[in-house]
Amino acid sequence: MILTVTPNPSVDRTLEVGALQRGGVVRVEGARTHPGGKAVNVSRALRRNGEPTTAVLPVGGADGGRIAALLDEQGVAAVTVPIGAATRSNITIAEGDGVTTKLNLPGPALTEDEVDAVLDAVRTELRRGPRWLVAGGSLPAGVPPEFYPRVARLAAEHGVPVAIDTSGAPLEAAARAGGVDLLKPNHEELAELLGRELTTVGDVADAAREVLDWGNGAVLATLGAHGVLLASGGRTWWAGGAAVVPRSTVGAGDCALAGYLHTAGEPEERLRRAVAWGAAAVALPGTTVPGPADIDCAAVRVVADPDPALVVEKL
Repeated sequence: MILTVTPNPSVDRTLEVGALQRGGVVRVEGARTHPGGKAVNVSRALRRNGEPTTAVLPVGGADGGRIAALLDEQGVAAVTVPIGAATRSNITIAEGDGVTTKLNLPGPALTEDEVDAVLDAVRTELRRGPRWLVAGGSLPAGVPPEFYPRVARLAAEHGVPVAIDTSGAPLEAAARAGGVDLLKPNHEELAELLGRELTTVGDVADAAREVLDWGNGAVLATLGAHGVLLASGGRTWWAGGAAVVPRSTVGAGDCALAGYLHTAGEPEERLRRAVAWGAAAVALPGTTVPGPADIDCAAVRVVADPDPALVVEKL
């Protein structure tokens, strides 16, 4: 079983349009509603592919009830922590050419007691011995950047490896505190964390190794359409697949992380799954997660110790 915690979940509403025209009247061609938030999406993808998972999340208001109901519909076991403020609702506008525009609300403000209640729920579930703890997403108001280092310490106390997927100040707090078994930044988040542009594969690999030197176990850096780079144990691997006509890129990185964690195996095979799951998600509408029939691991190419001079955009 894989345990996830999402401190700032959302109800994600996706509107599909031919083209977004600012200031005009746009006809919506399709609409979908899914439970959202990075670690929530990881749980959804895992459950869709037969992996037992439990999602811990704070919920409040009508949309809090809605997200709990949506998770139940998808067979995801959820431990919900009641909060006084309302769970947020995000809107994604997906255009016919694959361009997506996200309108993300900041989310509710959590009290100190509510933050402690979320951590207590995580602590209780850790006693059940999950294979991994995945913590991810933005932090709502009232939750300090140190939230993720606290989660990592809880996991370590219970002997459970932890994966963290966040950005900005929360990512920096988690990465510099060390003790994270797997960090999953995207290209832009890793560049922001190191404060420099990452143009080549060597740049990305060097940045990942610097993060490992802070006391972390592995870095899984998603590079959008240019594949995924894994740094672990003094080695690096790059993997990519055939070009995919994008339908929605929202949640693709979350699905890549879910694929990596889905089953044990050598780094190359886990990386292959990550790319295959992420590519499958890009080809699906909204934040739909892929199932077994959508995933093609055979289409993914893995390269050990890739040429550091390669430009990321040319992979």
